Formats: sequence, structure tokens, C-alpha cells
Amino acid sequence: MFRKALLAVVGLVFSAAAVVAAQQAKPSVEVYKDPSCGCCAKWVEHLQANGFTVKTTNRSDLSELKKKHGVPQKVQSCHMALVNGYVVEGHVPADDVKRLLKERPAVVGIAVPGMPIGSPGMEVAGMKAQPFDALAFDKAGQTRVYASHR
Repeated sequence: MFRKALLAVVGLVFSAAAVVAAQQAKPSVEVYKDPSCGCCAKWVEHLQANGFTVKTTNRSDLSELKKKHGVPQKVQSCHMALVNGYVVEGHVPADDVKRLLKERPAVVGIAVPGMPIGSPGMEVAGMKAQPFDALAFDKAGQTRVYASHR
């Protein structure tokens, strides 16, 4: 009887440890960017500073990759990332990516179109940040505001 109880307790401890380890694991992001793009490298640093593990792949032409992953042309920016089944396009704040992974909405991904000054990786000393929106996009290319940054 004691042995069965002990085995049950040990099993629970290992199960709890596995759950905690999974929760503490850093989300892994695969970033595709132009090798000469400095703002993309700064966005990667922003993700890393906010708890993401990042693998970077340099590519000169991202258009086919973006098309393959369903990124509408109207939301495109300079780099693209894949994280847990979602596409993240452009200078999306890490908090928006974390929210996406927590809420798991039925979208292809989120994007910050263009390269707004003040978005992560696009900070420019002496220049005021521009307001911008992170947009969610679906398979049909429809968009909606996911988060506003003012």
C-alpha cells in the first residue's frame, strides 16, 4: 500500500514538473529577414529581450515565402516570422505576439504594415513615435485591428 502511494506521489511530482517546465519554456520564433536589414535585427533583439527564443534565417527575397504563408500584400513589411502556427509580419510588439499565443484566435497571423517609426526595431532617436495598429488577418486576406499603439 505504501509503495503504491509513494509511486503515485512520485508520478504527480514528475507530472507537475513537466507542466511547469512547459509553461516556462520560451516560445520559439523563426524569423525570415533580409541579411542587410538593421531594423529587422533590432526587432529580433526586441523579441529576445521579451522572452522569445529566435532562430533567424536570412533571405534576399521573401515574397514567395509570404505568399506561401498567406500574408496579404496590404499588410506586408520587411520581415516575417512563424510562431506556434501563426505568421507575424513586420514590427509587431512582443506583447501582441504573447497575446496571440495566449488567446489563439482563428486567424492566419498578425501584422504591422509598413515600418512605422517607434514600433519595435524602428525606434529613431529624436523622432516622435507614430501611432500604429497591429492587424489580424485571415485566410481570405480580411483584416481587423488586433491592437492599437498610440
